Amino acid sequence: MTFQELPPPLNDDQLLLRTTLPLKPAPVTLSGRIVELRPLDLDADSRRLFEISNGSPQLGAPPYDPEPVLWRYMGTGPFADVDEMRTFLSSLNATPNLLPLCVRLQRTGELIGMQTFMSNSPGDLKIELGHIWYTPAAQGTGALAEATYLMLRHAFDLGYLRLEWKCNALNERSRRVALRMGFAFEGVQDAHMIIKNRRRDTAWFRMLAEEWPKRRRKLETLVENSYAAQK
Repeated sequence: MTFQELPPPLNDDQLLLRTTLPLKPAPVTLSGRIVELRPLDLDADSRRLFEISNGSPQLGAPPYDPEPVLWRYMGTGPFADVDEMRTFLSSLNATPNLLPLCVRLQRTGELIGMQTFMSNSPGDLKIELGHIWYTPAAQGTGALAEATYLMLRHAFDLGYLRLEWKCNALNERSRRVALRMGFAFEGVQDAHMIIKNRRRDTAWFRMLAEEWPKRRRKLETLVENSYAAQK
């Protein structure tokens, strides 16, 4: 029988991070050229998040059906009213290893969607980008690309070794976006969870710290091209 050599131990700084990074990701504002991400403020943001996600015409976009467009593959939604949305957002805020961030356009200050740091596991130096949704009017703005870039940069700067992206295996749009953002596909976990009383098979994607420098350059080019296209 042959035995494979184990990888080398983590360095002292990495071992220290395992005990000093908080379980609840620390609040942070991330600013780029297209978007700014700020921690969710329940009182200030709940109503507007409901308005831009309920199918009504917003920011120049026509009415739409929110169930297939935004919520079909999510764990919750669409929401009947602001109170339902606020209850959901409150649950995000209360999750001990999750930080919800609201995404706003820099040029107008308009709230256009959400992304979160979630499933934080400091002891393993890994964290996930999830609960990602944008109002249809955000399409073509480059907002998702820059928001994802800013979150990846922040997490890797903190010292995380692994960033994850998971989605319903049926969500082809999310799978395409993950690949476009530079995440590597790891496979599908069948019957991973039950969502809205249905079995969910989950597609797993990841980016590692050693992959980040190359992925970073590609994302920066993508964001720069999106920004230039708006000028």
